[in-house]
Amino acid sequence: MGGFDRIHTSPQPRPYRTRADPGGSRSPASVPRPVSWLPLMAKLTRTAAKAAKPKPSRAANGLRPAKPASKPASKPTSKPASKQAGKPVGKPAVHSAKPAAAAATPKIPPPPARVPSPYVGRLERLAALVHRMGSDHLLVSNPVDVGYLTGFLGGDTYLILGPGLGTKRCVLVSDGRYDEELNPARSFATVILRKKGLLETVADLCRDHGVGKLAIQAEHMTVADASVLRAVVVGAVEIFETPKLVEKLRVIKDAHECDLMEKAIRLQEAAMKAVMPKIVPGRTELEIAADLESEMKYRGSSHSWFAPIVGVGANAALPHYRPGMTKVRRNEIILIDWGSTWQGYGGDMTRVFALGKWPAKMREVYEIVREAQEASAAALAPGKSTHEVDRVARDIITKAGYGAEFNHGLGHGLGMSKEPPYLNPLYAPIPLEVGHVCTIEPGIYLPGVGGVRIEDQYVLTPTGSRNFCKLPKTLAFSTL
Repeated sequence: MGGFDRIHTSPQPRPYRTRADPGGSRSPASVPRPVSWLPLMAKLTRTAAKAAKPKPSRAANGLRPAKPASKPASKPTSKPASKQAGKPVGKPAVHSAKPAAAAATPKIPPPPARVPSPYVGRLERLAALVHRMGSDHLLVSNPVDVGYLTGFLGGDTYLILGPGLGTKRCVLVSDGRYDEELNPARSFATVILRKKGLLETVADLCRDHGVGKLAIQAEHMTVADASVLRAVVVGAVEIFETPKLVEKLRVIKDAHECDLMEKAIRLQEAAMKAVMPKIVPGRTELEIAADLESEMKYRGSSHSWFAPIVGVGANAALPHYRPGMTKVRRNEIILIDWGSTWQGYGGDMTRVFALGKWPAKMREVYEIVREAQEASAAALAPGKSTHEVDRVARDIITKAGYGAEFNHGLGHGLGMSKEPPYLNPLYAPIPLEVGHVCTIEPGIYLPGVGGVRIEDQYVLTPTGSRNFCKLPKTLAFSTL
């Protein structure tokens, strides 16, 4: 560090080493005291002041002619004569007043294109549905629905929609914890930070704005909460129930929602690729599940869309098995069903791996399930019945002799939660529509032996469907 590497300000000086004492073993009393900065700074100050004084003409020493005497006295005309280590001493501290060169102005990139908010359109469509149900005002208590309508995912917040609530026609009843987080919603909603309970604040709001009829979400609000609300508004507001109005909007996904789900899928596929090398003998199901959750969060997932299913060997025969302490063993299968969450929207996939050689029965079952999965996915199209698509996979598996071992529906809809359409004979059939998002996940489960399920996530398009998932389903890829 030049000439300053021996200057120390630490209260504990470095060991002093000499030729006679290379190990620095001298006693503390014999160690030289640290050099102080103060004398050095004083010396530098005196040197700079001395150099700033005018000096006699240098013409006599033969260096160069003296400068004219008419030169302004305020401008230094000479340099210090002293030199250190063969180099001239720096210029004196007093400089002539020269204009500084203007710094180049950095180019500021243009702001990104503003994406139109989807929330105003969703609120308008919901208001039209509410009006057709015979009411002008709706209380939305389901936090998932509040998130879908406003983008706010914090919870503990109700939304009231209706024409009698001011110019914005939408009120969010929340509390001080979410004041700043609710700022984006203030462009289209009035935010009230409550000083009492949620239901009491809602009742006050309805009375203050003359709300005569208020619809509530029967599928979400408990009987107890509905009774409390009716009691606090008795005689002022008529309360009645509505059937899943927001869900009717949520089941049809727009391009923005599809982008969010595709991002969730990319994220969880990358997490799986990172975990696959860690699936080795001796590791437990819970350890693999923890690895997956960690890798998804590392890549931006706010939380697992559901608790991962990791089943080793015979545990894979339980479709919704909860991972435990069973250890991975060679030449056995591992079924993994996992999902990530990106900005409130979920991904859902299932893959089955074998560590080493595939058991013969599981290899046979794997190929049957893969055929059923790919054939039923190819059958997805607008206008097709949910039962019709389910039957494609069920017929293939039944023909192979495992119909009784396919003991659940083919798939379900998803977005911000599990939702219609349900491709399941236990549910009433509905026609598929453009914008529906669903899983295709047939399976065969052999008690005491193992099970295979293969699952991808699709969006219905005008010409069929598009698979969000890219992780291979071949036996080669699935053999670790």
